[in-house]
Amino acid sequence: MSASALLPQTAPFGDDDRLSLDRVLSAASPIQRAWLAGFLAGVDAGQVPLPRVEAPARAAEPLTILFASESGNAERLAQDVAKLAKKNGFKPRIVDFADLEIADLPKQSRLVVIAATWGEGEPPSRATRAYADLMGPSAPRLEGITYAVLALGDTAYAEFCGVGKAIDARLAELGGARAVDRIDCDLDFDAPAAAWIKSTLEVLAPDQASSDNVVAIDFGARGPAEVSREPLNVEVLEHVNLNSSRSGKETFHLALGFDGAIPGYEPGDSLELFPENDPALIEAVLSVTGLRDDDAVRATLAGERDITTLSVKTLETFAAQTGHAEVRKLLDEGQARSWIEGRQLIDLVEAFPVSLTAEQLTALTRPLPPRAYSIASSRKEVGDEAHLLIAAVRYETHGRLRSGVASTFVADRLKAGASARVRLKPNKHFRLPDPSTDILMIGPGTGVAPFRAFVQERRAVGVSGKSWLFFGDRRYTHDFLYQLEWQDALKDGSLTRIDLAFSRDTPQKVYVQHRLWEQRRDMIDWLDNGAQLYVCGDATAMAKDIRAALVAAFADVKALSPDAAELAVTELERGRRYHQDVY
Repeated sequence: MSASALLPQTAPFGDDDRLSLDRVLSAASPIQRAWLAGFLAGVDAGQVPLPRVEAPARAAEPLTILFASESGNAERLAQDVAKLAKKNGFKPRIVDFADLEIADLPKQSRLVVIAATWGEGEPPSRATRAYADLMGPSAPRLEGITYAVLALGDTAYAEFCGVGKAIDARLAELGGARAVDRIDCDLDFDAPAAAWIKSTLEVLAPDQASSDNVVAIDFGARGPAEVSREPLNVEVLEHVNLNSSRSGKETFHLALGFDGAIPGYEPGDSLELFPENDPALIEAVLSVTGLRDDDAVRATLAGERDITTLSVKTLETFAAQTGHAEVRKLLDEGQARSWIEGRQLIDLVEAFPVSLTAEQLTALTRPLPPRAYSIASSRKEVGDEAHLLIAAVRYETHGRLRSGVASTFVADRLKAGASARVRLKPNKHFRLPDPSTDILMIGPGTGVAPFRAFVQERRAVGVSGKSWLFFGDRRYTHDFLYQLEWQDALKDGSLTRIDLAFSRDTPQKVYVQHRLWEQRRDMIDWLDNGAQLYVCGDATAMAKDIRAALVAAFADVKALSPDAAELAVTELERGRRYHQDVY
């Protein structure tokens, strides 16, 4: 027992509780100790009523909460599970799939898994290794584990909640006992997820008959401060198209000023922008469905409901509401998935026109989600502002011009002086390392946004670590985003090196992964000397191509076999030196 300890080892408390009491009592003044002694004496004499304990007293039961997250939603829900689990007498432990060792799974007794599906049915990038291990032939048996799975996804994609479904089935296949049915959540997951978490913890709670009547007590332990989920009002201070007038692209730099306290963002974080739907599209939907005179539903569609996304679920709801024989035929013959490809809600109501009530139209839509954009600034340089970099999305399918909801809200209707709503979305997995560490940054197109924040931050604090940027776009003359800023950064030393890839300036298209391959020896040398690698941008092709180029570079420079080169990149990921922020 240490000299400062007040409670002996034989005190009728657990080790953690005894140490917590020691910390409290050792720091207490004589007056505080005297008050506490009198208070406890009053309790024993029945003169001081104790507060009623809502949860039944029971042994603190270990609970492992495993999450696979790309955008942060699954991680936030894991934290919600842990908070409620503590109140219910559990000892929760949160584990990122990126840190999971599959061999450790059989050691768990109660397991809650929260897994997001990314892209077309893929696991989040950080979860790829452990997910493959779980699905592989060497995964251990899991008899004795009781588990529950919450799946996150997007009904706009064919493999809705595919990763969560696969994990749920695999845990059962390996011998785990499913405590409750899996829940599959769309983008509006908050309410169903909260209800599922509450009921799941009630099921997983240990049988009170086996309780030893020890209550888990948390003496003032506090986690990180929570980020507000309430949107903030901002004013657009700058709205600048960074592409030239001869470019085929529109990429907008937004400078936002906050109406009130600015959120404490860090380089690597994002802002969620709450968009509004295109008024012309709203009118088209209202006209076809016979609701053009309903101002209330018009207001609802403006900023609350998603009127572009079309899913199989939408067709099912439409068929149930209207009894439309042709839509029912599409569903019954398995043609719905192929029919909706490239189409939106307006195509459905135009192809199969019927009058709808306001309630029916609302039921065909889902809540309009905010769109997350990487913050392109450091507060140390821009003060009480936040900058975003947003490319307008415009395309044509099935003879109709389409546009991205949020991006064209920014491009066409959010001008300087306008107001909007945003919400901070922290990303602790995409943070700058210590100032002495070298960094490699790969960000074509709008993927360069967080690296502008990185360079600004490092310039402001003055670092010894080197920085190397790989940037690409279509044409040097028309699409070199923040060109003058990068040139100034090279001059002042806040950026050490830049390599560029402009795909339309040469007969054969050149992308950032090609520049990576050309500079592979220097790149591997930086990594061998401790550099950290950051990738931001398109998840569908670019991020995969970058990883493949990195594996090939290790194989070539170090004369490794393909398996050994893959392992070298995997070790970068497991060592938290390979960071991705992809979309």
